[in-house]
Amino acid sequence: MPAAALFTRHVLPGLLAVLLMVAAPAAAQSIDPFLGAFEGQADFDDNGETKRRDMSVVIAQTDEGFSVNWTSITHKSGGRTKEKTYTIGFQPSDRDNIFASAMKVNVFGKRVPLNPLKGEPFVWARIVGDTLTVFSLFIDEEGDYEMQEYHRTLADGGLQLEFRRLNNGDEVRTIETFLKRQ
Repeated sequence: MPAAALFTRHVLPGLLAVLLMVAAPAAAQSIDPFLGAFEGQADFDDNGETKRRDMSVVIAQTDEGFSVNWTSITHKSGGRTKEKTYTIGFQPSDRDNIFASAMKVNVFGKRVPLNPLKGEPFVWARIVGDTLTVFSLFIDEEGDYEMQEYHRTLADGGLQLEFRRLNNGDEVRTIETFLKRQ
């Protein structure tokens, strides 16, 4: 058998298969396992004082991607509470498993992220393995930054939450808790 025929019959198909595997983009991981409502509580240290925080999150499918709605209620001395609630929509980006926030509508009617240079948070999400992470970047008036990370890892019966807040790279607070699926 001539060399060209050997190459075409035996080598070329293998080379094509390898090239297709290398050139094909990685399949995006699904948000589906993270969908649902989750609740829990966490104790954390706040300047030497132990405080309790009630935490909940609802992750829902949307037409454009998914949304994350989370609430934290901090219990303070004297029975007072401080509640914060956020809802952010996310859309697939051009990169697998990285999702752009869709927090405002631009002049063309497209949902886009906020601008951190205007004091607004820049938010994005990613899925790596069994963890959905939401990142928030804030830039203050002096150009310093704060980074918040919400790592939500799938666990039996819910999500393991690790919250981290950093100022200019220094860890300020970490809160870990289990959020039970409702």
